[in-house]
Amino acid sequence: MEIFLYIASFLLIRRLLSSTKFTPLGPKWKLVLNTASVGVWVVYVVASDQFEDTYDLFLGAFVLLGIVYYFLNQEDFKPMHSFIKVHYPLAAITIVVALIDLIAPKFGGRYNNWTGTAILLGFAWIFARWANSRKQEQEMRMVSMQNLELDRLVAERTAELTNQRNELQDALQQLKTTQQQLIQSEKLASLGELTAGIAHEIQNPLNFVNNFSDVSMELIDEMAEELTKGDTEEAIAIATDIKQNLEKIRHHGKRADGIVKGMLQHSRASSNTKEATNVNTLADEYLRLAYHGLRAKDKSFNSELVTNFAPTLPLVNIVPQDVGRVLLNLFNNAFYAVQQKQKLGLEGFKPIVELTTGVSHSGGHSSIIITVKDNGTGIPEDIKDKILQPFFTTKPTGEGTGLGLSLSYDIIVKAHGGTIDIDSKEGKWTKFTITLPIETKQQ
Repeated sequence: MEIFLYIASFLLIRRLLSSTKFTPLGPKWKLVLNTASVGVWVVYVVASDQFEDTYDLFLGAFVLLGIVYYFLNQEDFKPMHSFIKVHYPLAAITIVVALIDLIAPKFGGRYNNWTGTAILLGFAWIFARWANSRKQEQEMRMVSMQNLELDRLVAERTAELTNQRNELQDALQQLKTTQQQLIQSEKLASLGELTAGIAHEIQNPLNFVNNFSDVSMELIDEMAEELTKGDTEEAIAIATDIKQNLEKIRHHGKRADGIVKGMLQHSRASSNTKEATNVNTLADEYLRLAYHGLRAKDKSFNSELVTNFAPTLPLVNIVPQDVGRVLLNLFNNAFYAVQQKQKLGLEGFKPIVELTTGVSHSGGHSSIIITVKDNGTGIPEDIKDKILQPFFTTKPTGEGTGLGLSLSYDIIVKAHGGTIDIDSKEGKWTKFTITLPIETKQQ
């Protein structure tokens, strides 16, 4: 019967060796298990020649128990512990049978068939569990293959998502670059409008300077002739005219100098520092600059400019060049709207752009109110909520970037804590109302 113990030991070792296909343990364990499987049969051959049957049973049982005990204490074989433990019953039955043969040989001989059957049942139990383990092994193989397939699919999906993420990042970067280019284009467009207005504003006083200079030159020649004739009274009258011309030249020269200095003041955009600013003066300058900028492009265009300035308007802390850019944009849009309506040839239509300033007191806070109103084409109701969105424009392609009002919203609302309200009636009028909070200093 001891043969069953060695067969059980051998099959246990081979089963552990086959398990390494699914749980790689390295060459060390393969060597140990192969050596142990050979060693089991060496022990069996030697023991069968040297010991009696009873001692062979003891030795076979202890060999099996030693193998079971050793591998139960190895963490690498933890998944196989349940299968290893099923060998305990066979070893226990064998030891009991051997003890009976050793202590009471007559009793063992009388029930030899029963003890042999018990050992066979212990071996059969191991064989049944081994068959079940093989089935589980096949299931594990299928699960392993499924896991490998899932890993492959996950890797493919991960790679696909990574590529999509990279593509989205590239698209986002391109969008940011395009946005910056469009913002720069919008600023350049505003600069073009501003430059045209400045050129027209400066041209007027320069024309006066040139004209009065020419007239004064002629008067000097006439005064020299009168002095040659000895007509001092006429010479003095001419000198008086020359003096008046020089005063006009000085007046218009200062006017041109003031325009240049004012624009230099407004062009200092790098610091973004808020300054106490007279909104009436700022709005009036940009209204005229916007009007003359459009007139420089279209000499046939004329519009009535109506200004209603609050006489006691307090200074407000703002970034003048930024708010000036907002006003310039609103004025340009207003003149564009009345110009488009004028092109419709409506009888009796007269373009009017109206600028109003005032002060509002509400809830213990004071604000400057700037209203820009025109009697142009108006804004359709269905797009009124969209015109402050970036890149949305009602102008034809090439005439607008769709960023003017969006940048204006950022400057007034985000940078200055104010508001922009829009009211319009399609085909009749449009009114933009800017609210700028008056910052008060703590005493």
